[in-house]
Amino acid sequence: MIDIHQHLIYGVDDGAKDLEESLAMAYEAANEGITHIVCTPHASDRYPYKTELIETRLAELRERLDGVVGLSLACDFHLSADNIFAALANPLRYSIDGRGYLLVEFPNVSIAPQYADALFRLQSAGYTVIVTHPERYPAVQVNPQLIADWLRTGCLIQITACALYGRMGPAAEALANELLDRNWVHFLATDAHRMKWRPPHLRKAYEYVSARAGEETAQRLCVTNPLAAVEGAPWPGQPVPLGLENHKPFAFDVRRYPRKSPRTQLPEDEYQGWPDPPRSGLRGLWDRLFAR
Repeated sequence: MIDIHQHLIYGVDDGAKDLEESLAMAYEAANEGITHIVCTPHASDRYPYKTELIETRLAELRERLDGVVGLSLACDFHLSADNIFAALANPLRYSIDGRGYLLVEFPNVSIAPQYADALFRLQSAGYTVIVTHPERYPAVQVNPQLIADWLRTGCLIQITACALYGRMGPAAEALANELLDRNWVHFLATDAHRMKWRPPHLRKAYEYVSARAGEETAQRLCVTNPLAAVEGAPWPGQPVPLGLENHKPFAFDVRRYPRKSPRTQLPEDEYQGWPDPPRSGLRGLWDRLFAR
């Protein structure tokens, strides 16, 4: 299996704290049957993407993990004005090994319609956009139509592996399974941050998908599609996404599920992986991007 979203590189964001934890995560991933990891440090206001430091530590990990697991470099790309300008000025810089597939993370608090313009600009610059863990965003749980809009414009969808069996809360579990049943998912990934919380476990999700949707689907989400992203290869054929042509693809009432997230169940120093709210207002973002 290939994990396209993991915060393995130590000391650069809220992922692995030190070299020992990075190595422990890599060995745990290998024990799970993961043969290749895409390292995805955050690129955000809170965690700037420090290219030199990241590449130095990636080289160190590659040397230490030779023969254990393969490593690629990408980032957890937060949609901010500075990031978008940098990505447009340096085509493919933030994508997986510079080959075009870009993991994009939205703000947690709101997803304004104008973000569609930002995605279009990234796609026009040659990026294939992978929207990460939409099942976890409160804004998407309230309005899953957003996922349909992203799919219709050519975006790909990655869900968090453990969300399928309830580790990210009941609303995320229900939405992740709905997306799986409708063929609206292209990747499973761990989004692993630490060994104690959200470790790099993918095998259980693979077996879950195999039992629910068939072995071919599990292979596609954990092997075939991730391999295409790592290699920068043409996108392989996919099953028809059910209901996508409908004006309102499906109903999802988030009010049926308790408003409780993994973040509220953890002490602050154990929290990781949820996107930060934008530090500047949406007006400032769009004024800078589109001179409005």
